[in-house]
Amino acid sequence: MQLFNFNFNRGSVWLVGAGPGDPGLLTLLAYESIKKADVIFYDALLNEQILSLAKPNAQLIYVGKRGNKKSINQLEINKLLINEAKKNKRVLRLKGGDPFIFGRGGEEALSLKLSNIPFKIVPGTTAGIAGLAYAGIPATHRDFNTSITFISAYGAGGEKPETIDWTSFCKTSQLIVIYMGLERINWVCSELIKRGRDKHENIAIISNATKQNQKILISTLVNCSKNFDKNAIDSPALLVIGKNVLLSPILNWYSTNKRNISFLKQNKKINEQYNIV
Repeated sequence: MQLFNFNFNRGSVWLVGAGPGDPGLLTLLAYESIKKADVIFYDALLNEQILSLAKPNAQLIYVGKRGNKKSINQLEINKLLINEAKKNKRVLRLKGGDPFIFGRGGEEALSLKLSNIPFKIVPGTTAGIAGLAYAGIPATHRDFNTSITFISAYGAGGEKPETIDWTSFCKTSQLIVIYMGLERINWVCSELIKRGRDKHENIAIISNATKQNQKILISTLVNCSKNFDKNAIDSPALLVIGKNVLLSPILNWYSTNKRNISFLKQNKKINEQYNIV
């Protein structure tokens, strides 16, 4: 019995989401495309264990981007995808999370369309959903929220984005998830407080979401709005703001190491953590 149609043609490009880290979150289409691809362009945040699925003669080309580090620009990546497809190869653009959620997949798809290159989008589980689930934070809970907002802490050029309407989000967003927010956590928390968010509202910082070394730090906006030591937890990390965060110590099913979830209190020394589980 064939569950789905898999037809990865030569001369085409697949933009595939690999999920946020745990290889078990790969979709069937993602799994099969990795095994079939002739050339794979992969991202910085990808779990490299996933690349072991590639066939022995596949080309593996790193095109990752990380903050404050020199990397290949997006236009060059677009050209690489087009050029390899024109060589009649099965080209796989493999991304952490989902290609269309802060993954530049839309830009790449447009460039392929304009160059008449056949392409396919394979959605992946985004960190803003899976990362919360692995931290025991329901993205929605009827007692807490009927909406969720995703925000990127970086603009297209790496700058602080000017398009974020903090005032509106503060008033209407019951649960806020900030992608790539650790380096700018002071700014994010300060903006939320300044625009009307309760300074004592809970925030969870989820580091290495869904990976074996996942860690969670729970605090408040005011604690993280100034003098927060970013070395207290590793990047990449999600910021989650809202009442749902309080369920993490109760529902955290993933981590068997109790030290991987900790609380930061205002009346403790800066960034002193203690276990609440």
